[in-house]
Amino acid sequence: MNEQVREQETSGSSLPLWIAIVLVLAGVSGYYVLGTQSALVRWGCVIAGLVAGGLVFGLSAGGGEFRQFTVDARNELRKVFWPTKNETWVTTLAVFIFAVVAGLAFWLLDLFLAWATRHLTGQG
Repeated sequence: MNEQVREQETSGSSLPLWIAIVLVLAGVSGYYVLGTQSALVRWGCVIAGLVAGGLVFGLSAGGGEFRQFTVDARNELRKVFWPTKNETWVTTLAVFIFAVVAGLAFWLLDLFLAWATRHLTGQG
């Protein structure tokens, strides 16, 4: 049942999305077409294209879905358990200690294997 509802929702027209893309591209291409104008006019064209494209997308069904996604993401973010400052420091210290111990162990293993290789090949 949910799949049918999702298919109906996503089967809507993608025309507003394409219009938004064309508006953004028009703003960017206007930057290059107006090459002889001042930088303020050229960047104003880019900003106008971005704003117009953003408005068209924001008012479309896809924009509504994106807004709902951001609201849901914020709600989920509020549910996250964030560690305290002390827990963060203790965990960080444990990671650094483990990294140093593992580094020393691999260094000693490398020294032993190099010694064994030289001894077995008769080069040492």
